Amino acid sequence: MPLHLTILADTHLPKRARQLPGEVWDAIEASDVVVHAGDWTEAPLLDELQARARRLIACYGNNDGADLRARLPLVARAELDGVRLAVVHETGQKQGREARMAALYPDIHVLVFGHSHIPWDTHTATGLRLLNPGSPTDRRRQPHCTFMTATIDAGHLDVDLRSLPPR
Repeated sequence: MPLHLTILADTHLPKRARQLPGEVWDAIEASDVVVHAGDWTEAPLLDELQARARRLIACYGNNDGADLRARLPLVARAELDGVRLAVVHETGQKQGREARMAALYPDIHVLVFGHSHIPWDTHTATGLRLLNPGSPTDRRRQPHCTFMTATIDAGHLDVDLRSLPPR
């Protein structure tokens, strides 16, 4: 039976939005696992996701204060149906990212990251898959706010980038 995931980063609540869009909550409710790659900015969303998500895998980001850093790791790790996953907020500059991350995470299949608010889905030469869901609340220079949904079935990961309508 496949695992259903919702992948988020850079929610920045309540600074960029008062709450997550309804489409994101719908995806969360339908998911077995929620992944969040940091920049929550305040703890109430973490509390709500811990209460509503079946399973939460999350890290803190550079905009998260001591309260969130005390509750979340710098790097979160999990194995989901044979897929080794790591979640981190920052990966550094775009140039050379694949090689740097492949060297830092040689035992990982999928690295979820945030920080840039730019959706990203690539593979390194070693096969590491790098995913950035963008932001569901702050599109910056992107055409839309975004997040990802995914399924893992028998060790195979399928990912969909989901664009949100303008608010």
